[in-house]
Amino acid sequence: MAAHLIRMARAAQHRAARTIRRHGLRHPATRHALALAARAAAWAWEAGHHVTDLHPHPPRQDEP
Repeated sequence: MAAHLIRMARAAQHRAARTIRRHGLRHPATRHALALAARAAAWAWEAGHHVTDLHPHPPRQDEP
């Protein structure tokens, strides 16, 4: 599997989140950033990656 797709999807998601914080949801830049993040996530999904590849579960408190 292409690990670069996961990195690309994660980076696009972070850019979209920063754009939301800066401009709000209705701004055209935000909509564009969200569209790019969705496209990157779709490419990763089609390549066989799972959501947990992009968003791994945080370690539980009772695990060493």
